[in-house]
Amino acid sequence: MKAMILAAGLGKRLRPLTNTIPKPNLMVGGKSLIERNIESLIKCGFEEIVINVSYLKDDIKNHVKEKFPNRKIYFSEELTPLGTGGGVQQALHLLGNKPFILVNADICHSFELQNLNMDIEFTHIIGVKNPNHNVDGDFSLNGNTVYLKDSKNDFTWSGISVINPRIFEGMDKLSAPFSIWNSVIKKHILEGRVTGESSNKNWIDTGTIERLALANKVFKEEN
Repeated sequence: MKAMILAAGLGKRLRPLTNTIPKPNLMVGGKSLIERNIESLIKCGFEEIVINVSYLKDDIKNHVKEKFPNRKIYFSEELTPLGTGGGVQQALHLLGNKPFILVNADICHSFELQNLNMDIEFTHIIGVKNPNHNVDGDFSLNGNTVYLKDSKNDFTWSGISVINPRIFEGMDKLSAPFSIWNSVIKKHILEGRVTGESSNKNWIDTGTIERLALANKVFKEEN
């Protein structure tokens, strides 16, 4: 099974930390964010991992190669950040034509990814209870079908999905950078093609200084 980690962002909200350290290399509980996510994927049976890199890309590549010298990890280099959608689209030649798991590099979680159904037609997403920084949520569920309410939604997208490469079919005209959520997944949600589930496991998006500090507290205690 294959997986992709999105690691090309600038980490603007984490400055000044990210002035010299790429966001995926920031530490939580004694391990870098990207190290945590790679370990989680390996533990759950994902044998090949693709990582897109752009900002401070050599620092990310060197760190990953040092920590995982014998693993099948490949890098998709972006001259400029292509956005989450553009980054995945560029890496499709490394990912192949079968469904793969997609993970944001800046999240910490305790999800049991080995239980995910990889045999999906379009996209399957994992949601969490709406955190304080996203009280209106991103999506809701009717059974396992994802839909969007006009007002407040029930769940926040965790940044973890199973993606079938076919979701990009017919989208060659999109110009990067573009978001995989806004430009790709939402389109398929509106067409009733996206399934989902929710999890009550620990999950933190470390996108700000405050949330990075919270992750260090929560996941230090968990370890």
